[in-house]
Amino acid sequence: MNIEDNLPNSYENLDQTLDAAHKILDDAVDNTKTLFHTLVVSSYDGNSISSRVMVLREFDLTKRIMRFHTDKRALKIKHFSELPTSTVLGYDPDLKIQIKLQGKISIHLDDSISEDAWNGSTSRSKKCYSVKGGSTKEIEDPQEYDIEDFNVEDGYKNFAVLMFKFKSLEFLYLKSSGHRRAIHRWDENKTSTWLVP
Repeated sequence: MNIEDNLPNSYENLDQTLDAAHKILDDAVDNTKTLFHTLVVSSYDGNSISSRVMVLREFDLTKRIMRFHTDKRALKIKHFSELPTSTVLGYDPDLKIQIKLQGKISIHLDDSISEDAWNGSTSRSKKCYSVKGGSTKEIEDPQEYDIEDFNVEDGYKNFAVLMFKFKSLEFLYLKSSGHRRAIHRWDENKTSTWLVP
């Protein structure tokens, strides 16, 4: 069933916005066809903001977590270890919905979280972590970095999990008859309010 069939045509109360975000992000974990499967994850290194598109591997609204996988040699590991604050953003023009989450990222290397994530990954996904040198390293010849003969399990030494714990979720629905924007925050208690769209 298409996710659109499970969403309301209009948003009249705040609970509907959080429920819709929940359905969209739950669906996006396994649905490679939705634009919410690949989200923009941003970090700040003290001087500039870096954004990259990452695949959503897990979403749990109750725990308020999202899981992403990366190469531990990537520059983002340094960014998040120094300043864990992050924003995750997704938008689908067909749904006319944007979801923005703010929170902090924790890095997991060679622990039970990374091991479980690695064991749950496909061989195709694991291949990425066997590239020599690490992502974004400056090189002369890209052909030298093509993966040929290797043991896929050897890539685990380069594998990292980013766990994003969000403290707010902002939902924006665009409709000519009236846009809707809402924010849900988890501080001492959960609060929700409408925002000017």
